[in-house]
Amino acid sequence: MKLSYKEYGNQHAPLMIFIHGGGVGGWMWDRQVRHFSSYHVVVPELDILENASPFSIHASADHIIALIEEKRQNKPVIAIGFSLGAQILLAVLGKKPDLVDYAMVNSALVKSWPFTGALIQTSAFFQPLAKSKAFSRLQAKSLYIEEPYFETYYRDSSRLRKQDLAVLLKENMSFTLPSNFKLASADILVTVGEKERSIMKESTKEIRRSNPNCRALMFPEIGHGISLAKPKLFNRVIDHWLADIEFPDEVMAINE
Repeated sequence: MKLSYKEYGNQHAPLMIFIHGGGVGGWMWDRQVRHFSSYHVVVPELDILENASPFSIHASADHIIALIEEKRQNKPVIAIGFSLGAQILLAVLGKKPDLVDYAMVNSALVKSWPFTGALIQTSAFFQPLAKSKAFSRLQAKSLYIEEPYFETYYRDSSRLRKQDLAVLLKENMSFTLPSNFKLASADILVTVGEKERSIMKESTKEIRRSNPNCRALMFPEIGHGISLAKPKLFNRVIDHWLADIEFPDEVMAINE
């Protein structure tokens, strides 16, 4: 089954594909879609709800590969993923090391959580709270989701069933770097927020060390969700990265 997607911009320009995270949808990239309107922008919708088969990062990567191959038409390919979407992008790079020219990996977990099973059970237990708007507002705040997007976020998150969440968390928390990631030829930019958990920062360092084409940046005073928290800065970093000019002073290089 093909992924559904939306398409924007100039179809003769370089292809720019944005892969959203778990618990949100393609709408999280609205401000990037507007900013990068001179590119051929494609925003897929991940099939996270369990239908014919449970959600899988590697199956999703296969769908993203097929979508890129359909849309690229010998154009440069820029792929940007956040959280779960960043893990899918890493899987794409492992499966097809020469498919993408530029890859931006935002907040990707590649180190297994301790006590994963217990965390999944606990999270699934609290999933019914997603139907509470008060609880969803707290969750939205932690992800920097502003009021205009709250109803869409609430709709998406409240549709997620316990079994969907359990599969999603298992995929997310057990993901590790593909062995062929070291062969990826893309210019790779890895980012993390300064206020993210230490396991996310360690994941960023591991990704950076695993491929000689990687650079890594930290966004100060930001948790999980830079593209929503500070979209103008996020977009500016992408502009500088693609133009191969010095990054804005607001971000910090990670050289470990």
